[in-house]
Amino acid sequence: MTNEFVDLKENMTVDEAFQEIKKIGIDKETIYTCYVLNMSRKLIGVVTAKDLLLADRDKLIKDIMDTNIISVNTLEDKEFVAKTFDKYDIIVLPVVDMENRLVGIITIDDAIDVIQDENTEDFTKMAAITPTDDNYFKTSVFSHAKHRIIWLLVLMLSSMITGGIITNYENAFAAIPILVSFIPMLMDTGGNCGSQSSTLIIRGLAMDEIKTKDLFRALWKEVRIALIVGIILAVINAIRIQIQYNNLKLGIVVGIALVATVILAKSLGCILPMLAKKLKLDPAIMAAPIITTIVDSCSVLIFFNVAVMILHI
Repeated sequence: MTNEFVDLKENMTVDEAFQEIKKIGIDKETIYTCYVLNMSRKLIGVVTAKDLLLADRDKLIKDIMDTNIISVNTLEDKEFVAKTFDKYDIIVLPVVDMENRLVGIITIDDAIDVIQDENTEDFTKMAAITPTDDNYFKTSVFSHAKHRIIWLLVLMLSSMITGGIITNYENAFAAIPILVSFIPMLMDTGGNCGSQSSTLIIRGLAMDEIKTKDLFRALWKEVRIALIVGIILAVINAIRIQIQYNNLKLGIVVGIALVATVILAKSLGCILPMLAKKLKLDPAIMAAPIITTIVDSCSVLIFFNVAVMILHI
């Protein structure tokens, strides 16, 4: 915020306003938008340079000013302020205190800096990297490693759950070794589906297109999408397995596991970011790495349980 703004009085004429702007405008952040204050410095109107240029010189400011004012409070979060610029397509935003007195303005260039910083932070969190403000090349190799290693350790250790699940089903893939070859496909497909959903949900939350109250509405949409996608993938895989292995039951096992995995992945991709938002956390932390790790374990569990039931192993 800056306090370098042009303020006018409502009883000034347009000609007097131009004289005031010429007198003090050289040191101000912007002269395109001027603010009309009363004797208590409360914000009562906004007038632009266009309004002044098109009005008669003897017309009063109160007759041409816009009283429908978009403003923010001094205690408002900077991310909310940046979203206000985007929502109303404005280039400058007045900042008022609790008594509606004008204390400063924020210009679009500062808002863009905030938006860029927030986007960079979200990108790093979505990639499981601790956010940093430093330049890539100016940051040391050790610092880069430090910012990445924590999440990598967490994700690596959590992947041990998947290994434990596979170990419990040694008898299953000992009886039918070909089952093991489908594990990477199921895990990758589930991770990719979860990433797709979480990316769109996180973007929707960031753009205020999606609210936390829309959880069940968004979830129902993702489930329907998952059904369509899962069935198409399952049918294609069943055809491939039938041609390659001539094994209808194996195709059914993989198909059921695939549909269930896709539904689970897309549901988690929807629920986890919105849950994080509800808990006042950054939804970006529930992005691809975490969802992929959870889906990997669940997809293997689903696959072998379906295989045991249908193939009787």
